[in-house]
This record gives sequence, structure tokens and C-alpha cells, in this order.
Amino acid sequence: MLLLITNNMEYRNLSADEISRLESQACQAADWSRVMVSEGFTPDHIFYTRFSGDIRLGSFRREFVLAGGISKHAGVRHATLHNVVIEDDCCIENVNNYISNYHIGHDSFIENVDVIVNDGLCTFGNGVDVAVMNETGGREVMIYDRLTAQQAYIMALYRHRPELIARLRAMIGAYSESRRSETGHIGSYVRIADTGYIKDVYIGDYAHIEGTARLYNGSINSNQAAPVQVGVGVIGDDFIICSGSEVKDNVSFSRCFIGQSCKLGHGYSASDSLFFSNCQGENGEACAIFAGPFTVTHHKSTLLIAGMFSFMNAGSGSNQSNHMYKLGPIHQGIMQRGSKTSSDSYILWPAKVGAFSLVMGRHVTHPDTSCFPFSYLMEQDSHTYIVPGANLKSVGTIRDARKWPKRDGRKEGDKLDCINFNLLSPFTITNVLKGIDALKSLQAVSGSDTAEYMYHGCVIRASSLKKGQKFYSMVMDKFLGNSLISRIQKSPAGDIESIRKTLVPDSNVGQGEWIDVGGMIAPQSEVDALLSDIESEAVASLDAVSERFNRMHSNYYSYEWTWASKVLEEYYGIDLKTVSAATLLKLIHVWHQSVIGIDNLLLEDAAKEFSLSMMTSFGADGSDSVKMEDFVQVRGAAYDDDPFVKDIREHIRRKTALRDEMLSFIQD
Repeated sequence: MLLLITNNMEYRNLSADEISRLESQACQAADWSRVMVSEGFTPDHIFYTRFSGDIRLGSFRREFVLAGGISKHAGVRHATLHNVVIEDDCCIENVNNYISNYHIGHDSFIENVDVIVNDGLCTFGNGVDVAVMNETGGREVMIYDRLTAQQAYIMALYRHRPELIARLRAMIGAYSESRRSETGHIGSYVRIADTGYIKDVYIGDYAHIEGTARLYNGSINSNQAAPVQVGVGVIGDDFIICSGSEVKDNVSFSRCFIGQSCKLGHGYSASDSLFFSNCQGENGEACAIFAGPFTVTHHKSTLLIAGMFSFMNAGSGSNQSNHMYKLGPIHQGIMQRGSKTSSDSYILWPAKVGAFSLVMGRHVTHPDTSCFPFSYLMEQDSHTYIVPGANLKSVGTIRDARKWPKRDGRKEGDKLDCINFNLLSPFTITNVLKGIDALKSLQAVSGSDTAEYMYHGCVIRASSLKKGQKFYSMVMDKFLGNSLISRIQKSPAGDIESIRKTLVPDSNVGQGEWIDVGGMIAPQSEVDALLSDIESEAVASLDAVSERFNRMHSNYYSYEWTWASKVLEEYYGIDLKTVSAATLLKLIHVWHQSVIGIDNLLLEDAAKEFSLSMMTSFGADGSDSVKMEDFVQVRGAAYDDDPFVKDIREHIRRKTALRDEMLSFIQD
């Protein structure tokens, strides 16, 4: 009897009695000597099965309890297998065509499938080029199992450094080659049911694939902590799906990377697109987009095309154009983090929208509002009107910023993307400072009596310009005060000498420009240093690249203080090395006033949701009192009891208490 060890499992030949038993159960083999079994194997649960090539079978002992309470015993029934390894306690039945060249892990359930085949050497989606942002090419990102938003950002946007791109592509190419195999993989505790065509697909542990139409050349990187679900009618080609994601309900995608804990459903279609952590796509369409973390689109008739987004919410019917009928679909756009589009909005690329802005109407003049974060972009008479800073007083902006960390669905410890959730950061505040300078310059050049100011083809009304300066001033005081107080709290004592020592930055890292690298906020200098190290091969592996990005991310608050301390000195005209206690106390009062001022604006905005006009259609057959009672019952609370309103008031209370604590702590 021949003994063979494969993947730490010991296999033997079938006995003559076992072969006879299998043949009596309508089983066939091209060569029974190539069918080998584990020591615990019995033929009791194998019927109507054809074997060819090299077959390895485990034992079949467990019962699978299915929905509705029906049980099925592990085994193989009504199947054709070619070059297949089946580990212990699997149930495989009703394979219409065949399973070929696959290793199937233990405790997996495969039922009512057409074809599962690995056809020759393949890399399971690793190494596929995704033509992101430009359909005609030029910004291709080579995807692989552990692609991060940061790596993809560099590959897509730093094409002006060809040596860097070549090094990154070589690293990913080497990884892809390491994944190349003639044998496909289906992990343990996998469920595949009522599924059509699966070819050249790696399937990780605990994956659920049910009712899927077709999967070709991809990896489903599921695991026990974060299973992947692929559902009814899904068609996918040339893809990577990361842990914890769900792709269901007739979604169609090709040449796509779907990051951790993403959800695509309700007929969504995507091509040449990257979706990073916690993205959601339903009903609409994506083409050549870089969807950074928390990019969300739920509506029919919504097209995201040739753009870069993150923390974004697309309204129904939102659309963009990436060509102007000249040289093809070559134009691109960037909506910086936190931007939103209203229903039926339209942007003609190229354009660049500032962080946390709201886009309403149609915009065809290629606006660049990156130095006006927290703004409204509105259309009137085919012109783009900018309302600088108006989104700072919107309850929607604050609500979004607070919900993102709570909606991070990544359950496992191995989180690929570095995500900074901060609403205010050196990245946004740098643009606030640029916005303040731009507004002052417009006023100085055109005069304070001008009714409307022109900025890069856009219009800013005089009233909007003045309010914008006020909003930006308030947010500057809030951010710099937050940073200052956070640093003072690290001081071991409240005397001014101890505080001055604490206010000294940890290092010089953090000075200069900051950038948003696919959802991670970092100093430009640190990113550039990493890129130079990649070019020189001082950093020569993908793991090392990720480690450097992770280090930047973990050091964010240290770097932030380096930046904020310098800006604070310049903005208020002080020197932190010699600052007095009285000056610090004054700055804390300024901070408190700005925080309370912004919170009061938010409360005013929230109150609009409880006005009588918002109660239209409530209490359909009654008086105003009935209308109000119906509104309260449906919405769950009146204004004073609304959870968000109560949260803002609690925020005011906490910040007032923090002010008082600082006033008591700081001493001459």
C-alpha cells in the first residue's frame, strides 16, 4: 500500500473493497490508483462521482444543518472531480459540470454549482492593472491582496516620478508571481451554493458564495474574523475582494479592488475602480474611480466617474463628465475628503472641490475650490457660486464626522488602510489659512464695496466673503486651541516653566505642507522621504512600505503639534518659548468662545429640522398639534430631546468644564 504525505496529511491507496463499494455506488475513476484517501476515510457517503487525475479525499463524518432545519451528511454526491484535494468533513454535491485543479479545505460545503476550475498558471487577480481616474490609461494601479489606499494613491498620482512607479510595480509584480499557481484554493468552512461559473479564483476561509453568476480571475480574502459574502447574480472579473466585504444582489464589476468591509449591492456596476475601507455602492455606477475610505453612493442614476473621493456621500442623480468631445475621456477630478453632492448635481471635469464641501447644481467652469474647505458650491445662471465656510455650521458635517469612526466595520486587527477621521487637521487648516488669504486679497484688490468677487471663474458674493472670513477665523481658533490644550494637558505641573517645556515640539517633523494620502493625513516631507527611499531601494518590500505609512499614521499627533505650534505662533504673534500664563489663559478664552460659537450655529441649524415647514405631510388629517405629535412619534423626539441636540449641549458643557480646568491648572 502506497503512503503519501500532502499538506501534512497522510494519504493511502484505496483498498479493493473500497473500490468495489464505490463502484457499486455509481462512482467511476479513470485510474483508481490515483485516488488516495486519509486514514479515517470510508466510502459510505460518496455516490455518483467521477474521478480523474490526482484525487485526495479526507474523512466524511460531520452533519451540516441548513436553513430550515434540514441536515446533510458530509460526502461527495453527483460530482465530477479532476485533480482535487478534499480535506476532512466537506459536503460536495450536485456539481453540474466539474471541479478541476482545486484544493478544498475542511468543513466546506459546495452544492448546486456549475463549474469550479483553475485553468493553468494564474495569479488570482494579483497584478491586474486598474485604469483608475483616466480610462485611457496613464494612472494604472496594479492591485494585489494587501493593496492599501496609501500605496494606490502614490501609484495613481505620482506619475511624475517614473522610477518610484517602476519600483512599486516591480514589488507588486514579485508578489503576484509568488501567488502564481496551477492549483486553485477553497479554504475551510467555505459555503458555495447555487453558483454558476468560478474560474481561477482563490477563496479564503469562511467565505459565503451563494447564487453567484460568474467569478473569474480573482481573490476572495475571507477569514474567520471577517468573512466575505458574495451573493445572488454577482458577476466579477479580474478582482480582489478583501476581508469583511459584502458583494450582493446582481452587482457587476471588472478590474476592481474592493477593500476591507465594503458593501456593494442592488445592481451596482463598476469597472476599473478602487474601493477602499468601508465604501458602499448601491444602484448606481462607477467607472475609473479612486474611492477612498467611506465613499458612499446609494442611488440610481448616480454615476461616479474618473474622480478621486473619500468620506464622500453622493446624492441621487449625481454625475460627472470626463471628456469634452475632443481627445476622449482623459479628464479627471478630485473631491477632497468629506465632500458631498446634492441630488442631480453635475461637475464637468477637470475640477477640484475643497474638503467637506457641498456641491449643488451644475458646474461647468472647472472650479478649483481646494483653498475653500467647508464651503457650498451652488449654481446660478450657469455660474458657480462659492459660499466659503458655510458647511462649518451644518449639523450634517458634524454628524458625518462623528459617525465615521463608529461605522468602521473592520473587525480584524490587520487593518490595511491608515485612516485619519479628524474633521480638523493640518491638511484642512492649511487650506483654511489659504482661504483666509484669498478672501482678504479679493477684498483688497476689488474693494470692500464690490457686490460680487470673481475667483478662478467662480463667484463669491460680498456677504459670503465676509461670513467666510468669520467662519474660518472661528475654526482657526478652535483647531489651534484644541492642539494647545491637548499639549498643555501633557505637562507634569501647571507652573509656566513646566508648561513651556511641554510646549516644545518632539521633533521638527511636521513642518511645512500636509497632504491627505488616501484617507491618511501626513506631512508632505515624511511622504517624500519614503518615496525617495523606495526609489533608492532603501525600502524594498511592500511590507516595509506599509510599515512606514503606519509609522506616520501612529505619529500623527506628535507631527500635528510640530505644525500647529509654529502656526499658532505666527497666527497669534506669540513665542511659545517665552509665552506668559496670561497669554495662554487669553488663548483658552478665545478657544472656548469659538467652540461655543460653532456649537450654537449647529444648534440653530438643527432647529430647522423641527420647524413647522419640516412637519408638512405629518398629521395628515389633524390640526397643528396633531401634526407635531405625529412628527415627534415618528422622529422619536422633539427638539430638546433629540439625541444630536443633546450631544451638542453636552459638548458645550464638557468644553466649558475643560476651560475651567485649564484656568485652574495654569499658574504664573
